[in-house]
Amino acid sequence: MPRQSVSTPRWNRPSAIRPLACLGCFVAILASATTASTAESARPPNVILIVADDLGASDLGCCGSKFHRTPHLDRLANEGVRFAQGYAACPVCSPTRAALMTGKYPARLQITDWLPGRPDNSSQKLNRPALRQHLPLSEITIAEALQAAGYATASIGKWHLGGEGYGPAQQGFDVSIAGDAAGSPLSYFAPYSRNGRFIPGIEQGPEGEYLTDRLTSEAVSFIQSHREQPFFLYLPHYAVHIPMKAKEALVEKYPKATPFRGTQANPTYAAMLESLDEGVGAILKSLIESKLDQNTIVIFTSDNGGLCVTEGPNTPATSNAPFREGKGYLYEGGIRVPLIVKWPGRGRAQVVSQTPACSIDLFPTILEMCGVKADANAKPNAVDGVSLVPELTGKGTITRDSLYWHYPHYANQGGRPGGAIREGEYKLIEFYENGRRELFHIAKDVGESQNVSDKHPDIVERLALKLAAWRESVHAEMPTANPAYRPNPPGKDGTIVIPSRTAEVFGTMLRYEPMPHKNTLGYWVRQDDWARLEFTIEKPGAYSVAALVGCGNGSGGADVEFSVAPAAMTLKTNDGKEDPPPQILKLKVEETGGFQNFVARKLGTVKLTEAGRYELTVRAKSKPGVAVMDLREITLRPE
Repeated sequence: MPRQSVSTPRWNRPSAIRPLACLGCFVAILASATTASTAESARPPNVILIVADDLGASDLGCCGSKFHRTPHLDRLANEGVRFAQGYAACPVCSPTRAALMTGKYPARLQITDWLPGRPDNSSQKLNRPALRQHLPLSEITIAEALQAAGYATASIGKWHLGGEGYGPAQQGFDVSIAGDAAGSPLSYFAPYSRNGRFIPGIEQGPEGEYLTDRLTSEAVSFIQSHREQPFFLYLPHYAVHIPMKAKEALVEKYPKATPFRGTQANPTYAAMLESLDEGVGAILKSLIESKLDQNTIVIFTSDNGGLCVTEGPNTPATSNAPFREGKGYLYEGGIRVPLIVKWPGRGRAQVVSQTPACSIDLFPTILEMCGVKADANAKPNAVDGVSLVPELTGKGTITRDSLYWHYPHYANQGGRPGGAIREGEYKLIEFYENGRRELFHIAKDVGESQNVSDKHPDIVERLALKLAAWRESVHAEMPTANPAYRPNPPGKDGTIVIPSRTAEVFGTMLRYEPMPHKNTLGYWVRQDDWARLEFTIEKPGAYSVAALVGCGNGSGGADVEFSVAPAAMTLKTNDGKEDPPPQILKLKVEETGGFQNFVARKLGTVKLTEAGRYELTVRAKSKPGVAVMDLREITLRPE
């Protein structure tokens, strides 16, 4: 029912009215006001769930950004609970969206990559597992649970969980605007079309209208037209996903820094985020004007970490520092996201919670806040998330054993197939190509700069067993060996370029550092760490070998061996001949003026007598300085 108010009556009191009669009038008025207040409080709360696309955990002012301008989101955080350890259920979009709709891990839903997903190719050692192309209609969504309880429901914005027959209208939403199978917008400016296709529901719009603004106005219209009944508004913005497009007037407000790798200095991205923030402000204002602000829960989050590598014009989009890497990676930068919950009258305000929370928790949390029970809750293990209500109210504690991730895919951004588990202060990442495991003490090392797997083998083994058992329990699909694997093939002129991003690393500290960092094998601070790179020979013969190497002042003098041999060497070949011995090339590392100042170093010549796959291992035999060197790429040229 609409909010009621009691106006002050005009007393036309004659002198004959007795005080007792006046008291009776006051009691009647008080009773009327109490009835109105009780009716208002009895109405279930409205829920607005706003999801940004590719927004990093460090992108908001309240999360530490000094470059982006987000006053409305900062105010929302101040008026509610901000989860400083908010996690997405996956480092890419569709799986997280499926998880927040159902409360289930993406692995359980068999939606573990963006839809339709990255195709397999010969450069990848593993093939992806089966990927379900839509959220099954049999799943109970937040919208379906609330719709059954009398809520009006709307999805306004990106869907990306299935096409025709599997859209919002089939998943419990009365109103569906701008959502279909697409993962990125056809256009950020009206007309919202490309190649004859339009974003559904917003085919009409004034020339040049900005998509984020349009979605906001559609959301405000829904709020204003549904003031008389409880509603659930799901507002998944396309922003701040590529292509990087923003209103020019906003872009001009920000200083220009080119290149803007490794920092939050992208003016286009900042302008996109400012438009999104303005939209949040417009929605909060609409709630106040509609007198719904005290009975509306507002939740804000993102589907994965920020894009911090080059992927199209005006990228990298952002930096997720202090978190490592970003979208597409199982490191914190890929799965840490903003998570803010404002629950007027019931939830706490001005609270920054250190309790880990995840996308899977929104389903049970929203239903508990609304006093709704879904049939799915009665099924064993049907919902993986836990309710955050105890943390929101400060009454009780959240009990959860661990959080899990399963990403058996190669990401467009460079991430490799793997899984992860967060238990208490520790996080384990396991890579599926070779079983490599990395352990981080997240409480002390949020940047995941220190792999402590060698110091705590017992923790590594225990967490790896738990992760494997969890995968079994959710029937996680695993990648399989790629029979067409053909790493680093020769170019048209026969030259073979082996980029460092294709390396397998061994040890604890050596790692590939993607852009916006150094595009190199770096952190080679332990002599015992080493790397293996594979390549393909089509034409046998002699090849000259060179490497792009960088070395900072004071770290020169390391002795490094490059060993070339057929991949997966065996003692005997089928014809009874022994495999040839490895060919060793040596390098005395010289200073180049900086680890990121790469210089080509000739290593020598190798003779490769057969076509096929080869491996090149790189090992340090000495390390007189802080680090051995940085290695960007290796090149083999036919002589």
